[in-house]
Amino acid sequence: MKLLRIALPLGGALIGMAIAAGGADSLEAVFAKMDAAAANFKGLMATVRKVSHTAVIDEDSVDTGTIAVKRPKPHDVRMVMQTDPPHATDAEFAGTKARIYYPAMNTVQEWNLGKNKALVDQFLLLGFGSNSTDLERAYSITPGGPETVAGQKTTRIVLVPKDAELRAHFPKFELWVSDDTGLVVQQKFYEPGGDYIMTTYSNLKPAPNLPDSALTLHIPKGAKVEHPQK
Repeated sequence: MKLLRIALPLGGALIGMAIAAGGADSLEAVFAKMDAAAANFKGLMATVRKVSHTAVIDEDSVDTGTIAVKRPKPHDVRMVMQTDPPHATDAEFAGTKARIYYPAMNTVQEWNLGKNKALVDQFLLLGFGSNSTDLERAYSITPGGPETVAGQKTTRIVLVPKDAELRAHFPKFELWVSDDTGLVVQQKFYEPGGDYIMTTYSNLKPAPNLPDSALTLHIPKGAKVEHPQK
């Protein structure tokens, strides 16, 4: 779970009667936009702002950076996320492998997702290019209503993981889906105890032809290599 928390930077609440009355139609409209976007999604680049909230001290830690995502085929997501100083990290996901590079320590951690690949896939569903069928298979979903995020009109949806292991670590997620593009422009991951991670994406640019070099970490020679799961 540490790996997921670093990289992604993505239901149990009661929905008011007014929303519930029109909930089915609202959810179907959001799903239609997401499905249309998923059908044409190949890749994108965006600016990222991640807020990590620690409830016990009521404190926020804010990081910024960039993300590049490529989806060459269904269920094949490749991603590189770079976080700016002072908490600089470079994270790469591809297939069943993940790497996180810490420039300040000149150290790269390599992870074999192995049996956790299914959980990682569920996290990736909360990002870009996912369709409603895949989401409904993994989550119980309810509508959360219209909101404006970073100047964009969006519809918020609330997701509760069906997988008990994932739900124990992240009991609820929220996604803000653009009314114009059907892409996710904000994610909020709730953790037990009141902590959460909220990631906002801006300057989203379609990038269907991202080269492999844009999705590969460039690790300096001599960097220390660690395998935390061993």
